Amino acid sequence: MTWHDAQARRDELYRDPYPLYDRARRAAGLTYVPEFDAWLVARDRDVREVLLRAEDFSSVNSLLPDIPLSEAALGVLPRGFGPRPTVVSSDGPAHRRHRAPLNRGLSAARVAALLPYARARAEELVDAFAADGAAELVEAYARRLPGMVVGRLIGLDPADVPAAVHGGYRAEELLFRPLPPEGQVAAAEDVVALQHLLDGYVRDRRARPRDDMCSTMVAALAPGDAELTLEQRHELVTSLQNLLIAGFLTTSALIGTMLLHLLGDDGRQWRMLRADPSLVPAAVEEAVRHDTAIQAFRRTTTRPVTLAGTKLPAGATVLVAYGSANRDEERYERAAEFDITRPGNRQHVAFGHGPHGCPGSRLAREQLRLTLDLFIRRMPDLRLDRDRPPPQMRPTLIHRSPQALHATW
Repeated sequence: MTWHDAQARRDELYRDPYPLYDRARRAAGLTYVPEFDAWLVARDRDVREVLLRAEDFSSVNSLLPDIPLSEAALGVLPRGFGPRPTVVSSDGPAHRRHRAPLNRGLSAARVAALLPYARARAEELVDAFAADGAAELVEAYARRLPGMVVGRLIGLDPADVPAAVHGGYRAEELLFRPLPPEGQVAAAEDVVALQHLLDGYVRDRRARPRDDMCSTMVAALAPGDAELTLEQRHELVTSLQNLLIAGFLTTSALIGTMLLHLLGDDGRQWRMLRADPSLVPAAVEEAVRHDTAIQAFRRTTTRPVTLAGTKLPAGATVLVAYGSANRDEERYERAAEFDITRPGNRQHVAFGHGPHGCPGSRLAREQLRLTLDLFIRRMPDLRLDRDRPPPQMRPTLIHRSPQALHATW
């Protein structure tokens, strides 16, 4: 199989991984998937076991790129910063060091203080298209609100947010989507521009701390008040870039899939929600369970282990499929159905489990809730535009979402 054939097969699985998950949950032991060069961990109990055994299943290679970079792109990237370990790609004490400032900066009180800003920006976005009676909601709303919110959290000037979000999407594209050589170079240049933008904020907050996440991370990862070393700047820029991308990529994806499933099936679930807005929190949980934004992360065994009866050597790669665990029939009745009245649906692992559970889950949930509250109030007759082709899913495992979502009201 050529590299291009393998990429096409991967894309097919990325767009709809659920049949593979179903087979893997029913198989004895783990299922090896050559397209991912990894053992698929598909059952809920096995996913939770891996996530709780961080000492046996390392996160160091959790985000290995799918795409080999060209020499030209590799020549551009050293002009920027990183790569360095982040909260996503570290274990043990290093992981705890990176996570501590995130836990502080994403506390319940911090998120609550951010919500009025998030609501105001959401209203402004809807104001721009509500009178039109139709919109493509991914570009008009889902890809915009989370970037504004995480930008505010970090402490970015609103004028810098579009460039920062653009750079974040380009980083994901560079590492996970096939591009021609000149496209890789252009994407690498955008990533380097983002890194220099963030470096400017890092150095400014060292000199003039503020009440924002950038200042919190500078103080935590580079204690003291001396001028930052180059290595400290590399680490801080890499960590801020990770926070930025994680903060908008997955929440944008979740807004898209949430609306897709609520409006699908001839809008029955949307009408149910509109009739009883008290179902909004349950609808959010069902949306993130049913079609998880981060479908899977890699883990690497640190020693020989046995999982689900399968013996794995040290250095084996497992693909921990949150999206499969969330449709495990042993945990959920009618697991493949989308049902906003489902009881107990907060048991899912959409935001992870154990030491690597997502520190931003509270902020993501709040943005999903305020979106539904707003859309019910402003566009109660929201429905998919049936004159358009059915939405297509992005070929990715780390921000599963519709590429476009045309709606009318």
